[in-house]
Amino acid sequence: EHAITLAAIIEFIHTATLLHDDVVDESELRRGRETANEVFGNAASVLVGDYLYSRSFQMMVKVKNIDVMALLSKTTNLIAEGEVMQLLNCGSADTTEAQYLETIQSKTAILFAAATQLSALITEQPDKVQAQMYQYGLHLGTAFQLVDDVLDYTAEATTMGKNVGDDLAEGKPTLPLIHSISYSSKADQTTLIDAIENGNRDNLEAVLSIIKSTGSLDYTSQAAIEQSRLAKLCLTELPESEAKTALMTIADFSVNRVF
Repeated sequence: EHAITLAAIIEFIHTATLLHDDVVDESELRRGRETANEVFGNAASVLVGDYLYSRSFQMMVKVKNIDVMALLSKTTNLIAEGEVMQLLNCGSADTTEAQYLETIQSKTAILFAAATQLSALITEQPDKVQAQMYQYGLHLGTAFQLVDDVLDYTAEATTMGKNVGDDLAEGKPTLPLIHSISYSSKADQTTLIDAIENGNRDNLEAVLSIIKSTGSLDYTSQAAIEQSRLAKLCLTELPESEAKTALMTIADFSVNRVF
């Protein structure tokens, strides 16, 4: 009965985060088109994002399910925390892999987890199934973000729909950079640290050469594949169905996509 409404709520929250993200990151492209902040300005983007957040909670009330409210309110709070963590990490070459994973799980993967748990919650599945669906979404979202990190250095702008090297330009210490710093020479470490701390694309080719030489793109890709495997493992006890097959396919797609 409420599945479509809840799906719309998730997408409203998702779109709100993208609008706010693009303002914070000063992004110019999103999915191959100019961002809302580029076309309409920061004020309009922030206000529309705020509207979508408030509208999503208004829609939640109509569902009249306190467990849904609890899950989604916790989720939006964690997303905001994740955004703050990412902001604090920007320009910091000391960010560890553990800190980075905590950040992407809070700002990205947590919404995947909420969406997949909701499907079990509204169909009144046992707590164990709800937990499995939550973990599936968390691993799926983590895999998705890790692939994004790789594509930021390897994809064509026309395919990716955003500028290549955006993360580097924003001073974001993503996993390819974090891993590469640990396994590169002192001179290369200086190049990577400078790129993170100064946040620009000036040394993009040099940075790309270093992270390739240290196997950091492969390392990140393998980390994504492992997260996809863990996601599918969460579905093991679910009965065979068209829905289960679709979830397995989505987990595979998350690591095989090129955009």
